[in-house]
Amino acid sequence: MKFPYGSTIENPPIPAAIAAIAPNGQLTVAQKRRLVLDLSLKRVKPGTGSALEFMKRRTAMKIWPDLRPILTDIAWVIVGAVATRAYMPERETKDLDILVHLDDGEEAIECLQESGYQVVTRLGVPGYLLHSPEGFEVDVIFGNYPWLREALAKPNRDMAGLPVLDLPYLVLMKSLSSRGRDIGDLNTMLGLASPTELTRIRKAVKHYAPDMVDDLETMIYLGGLEMQMPNA
Repeated sequence: MKFPYGSTIENPPIPAAIAAIAPNGQLTVAQKRRLVLDLSLKRVKPGTGSALEFMKRRTAMKIWPDLRPILTDIAWVIVGAVATRAYMPERETKDLDILVHLDDGEEAIECLQESGYQVVTRLGVPGYLLHSPEGFEVDVIFGNYPWLREALAKPNRDMAGLPVLDLPYLVLMKSLSSRGRDIGDLNTMLGLASPTELTRIRKAVKHYAPDMVDDLETMIYLGGLEMQMPNA
């Protein structure tokens, strides 16, 4: 494969679509999110291939460690892929992500260690990966979001009764990621959200991330199309 002058396998050429946004190829999170959404808009078709009844089903088939008896005095919520099962069909994932406030992070780790959890490594974000006594991977994320205290005080519950991040805050958190998987989750959850939930989400985004308002409406639109029946 031939590369333009100055490009190598380690330093491949910047695609035109990216260069038009960021000539140096260094996209911000917002630019990455916008790029994924623009690509989705070009390719979107009504329907997911799954029955709407299935999409509305909420399950807790995989049994994850219940940390409530361990983190008794620490506010925490489930985030990541496991949290999404409260708002969309459950999907397979290899680890449990929980979120605590940065101020409570070290205490949370100490409580888990006292219960037999072993620290494996630091995460790419503030926090640690631990292994439970049963061998489950648990990511403990230390957060300091402006909405976090509010969110920790009013968690939602999944079908197993575990505390999960309420949908408006999960939308805010996942929107900080530029991964296509997270954008896909957002589209699906927003497509399945009720009008009341959408009102709450719009209010939270307008208050905490006003620069994301247009992207939110795009994701709501894409999610709505996803929930439509495909044309025969």
